[in-house]
Amino acid sequence: MIVDCVVYRGGRREGDDHSMAGAASRAHEVGGFAWIGLHDPTAEEFEAASAEFGLHELLVEDVLKAHQRAKFERYDGVDFAIFKTARYAPPDGVVVGEIQCIVGDRFLITVRHGDATPLNGVRARMERTPDLLAHGPGAVLYAVADEIVDGYGPLISELEVDVDEAEQAVFSGDRLNPAERIFGLKRQVLDLLRNLMPMGDVLDDLLQPESFVVEDTLLPYLRDVADHAHRAIGRLELVRDLLSDALNANLAQVSVRQNDDMRTISAWAALIAAPTMLAGIWGMNFTHMPELDWWLGYPVALGSMVLAVGVLYRRFKRVGWL
Repeated sequence: MIVDCVVYRGGRREGDDHSMAGAASRAHEVGGFAWIGLHDPTAEEFEAASAEFGLHELLVEDVLKAHQRAKFERYDGVDFAIFKTARYAPPDGVVVGEIQCIVGDRFLITVRHGDATPLNGVRARMERTPDLLAHGPGAVLYAVADEIVDGYGPLISELEVDVDEAEQAVFSGDRLNPAERIFGLKRQVLDLLRNLMPMGDVLDDLLQPESFVVEDTLLPYLRDVADHAHRAIGRLELVRDLLSDALNANLAQVSVRQNDDMRTISAWAALIAAPTMLAGIWGMNFTHMPELDWWLGYPVALGSMVLAVGVLYRRFKRVGWL
């Protein structure tokens, strides 16, 4: 659907006409630019935008296909950037969305796909800073990228909390196996890295001289966004490494516990085997059995069994098998 369509001149709204038809001519007449916001547009809605601003057919195909990797391309003097949004939504975990920005000399079209970051706040914030908005479509592109990258911080913080909890579960005294949770977190982080790592390249490409939409005065702002994106990706890579270490530590802990269990079982088997051996010896039915008619035979036999078990128990306890 069409969320909004506004023409700006000098960083301020030019009228309240929200019709997309004729937006290009209105922007040209007043010497400003048009900002059109779309959310999961139908083919008919985007065909209308394509006809209004003369978009390349391959660009139209990319927009309607959606759910692609982050990238930056140019079609006949129109810049096309795909940004990936991400947020944390328990219990589903990480939710990735997509925002496409089509930037021309006198227009900018933002297309949200799926559960992407809403841009209402970006538009309101830009309208409160007309000096920045007066720089044209490039300023809006910077604001959108800044909003998306700022959203990575809270998401990564939530993941870091989950990683800390998983690490505590690995080294806790409870006989739990958090491998499934750790692997699930690692799967989410890897999927997030797969979507966000190209974002750094997109922002770096926008800083190149070939990108005509970004004025020189906006380069420091966009460079700051690119720096934040690279830092966020670095934090994610650290989270990935911590999860790998936690998974390896959990496997080691499971192996140690199994060894402890085997030692304990072996110790108890030895404790049971000692009296069984003595009972087996004295229970043999030979004609000439020593101590057969000895009245102290029974208490001596029991005492020998208790003594053997006591000595073994003390030894196993000392070496940590029990």
